[in-house]
Amino acid sequence: MPLGDTGPAKAALAARDPALWPRLALVLLALALLWPGLQLTEFNPAALADPANASIMGRFLGQFFPPEISADFLLLVGKSTLETLAIANVGIALAFVIGFPLSLATTAVLSQSSLGPARDAGLRRALRYPLRLAVILLRGIPELVWALLFVRAVGLGPTAGVLALAITYGGMLAKVYAEIYESAGTRPARALMESGAGRVQTFFYGVLPSALQEMVSYTVYRWECAVRASVIMGFVGAGGLGQQLELSMRMLNGAEACTFLATFLLLVMLADAVSNFFRRVLA
Repeated sequence: MPLGDTGPAKAALAARDPALWPRLALVLLALALLWPGLQLTEFNPAALADPANASIMGRFLGQFFPPEISADFLLLVGKSTLETLAIANVGIALAFVIGFPLSLATTAVLSQSSLGPARDAGLRRALRYPLRLAVILLRGIPELVWALLFVRAVGLGPTAGVLALAITYGGMLAKVYAEIYESAGTRPARALMESGAGRVQTFFYGVLPSALQEMVSYTVYRWECAVRASVIMGFVGAGGLGQQLELSMRMLNGAEACTFLATFLLLVMLADAVSNFFRRVLA
């Protein structure tokens, strides 16, 4: 073949994706793994187009309009909204009280063993292990399950929601804070520990300055999640907007449910705006 004819062949080879077959195999593998899940969940989008189901949904949504806007009811909505915000604020504050000390106790950045072999390195690791198991337990159980347990223990109301958020989010903050410490750069901490500084001094002067911005950003994000979660936990009796919404739905009062849903949407939008504001300030 003449040398001048090799151009189209080279262009065809260059246009061919060398990773085509591996990517195709991964897609087929993902579909094969997803198919049993679709069968177990009985996922059938065609059910939404069924005329009988559409008629039932239409009648149900028709009860939502017009929304309830009487003065007495709006006072109840305002009280429930403030209760929801209180649950989120107090819950995230208690979560910080739980998570911050646990993060200091479970991170390896503040350990003398990070500098090299230490006499009590094995003992320190053995002490950190149960604390890490406790963190896994706290964050491993969803806040909705904790709320169910605390409703049984302390009764209906916002106390159950506060305790559920404090425990679950305390475990989350502890895990993420510890990871932030370890990814923020360990050179200043190592220098301080080599000069004889203790764990507290090392943290405040060697770790916190570089980790503070990311810690605050994640805490604000968790507060935003707490606002949403406090509404969801209301469905199991943990107070706030969720509990009032569940009562309205149970009594088939669509007008009240519509007002509660609109308030919940506005509350989530407000939480998102506040979260974005703090992220811009910290950027």
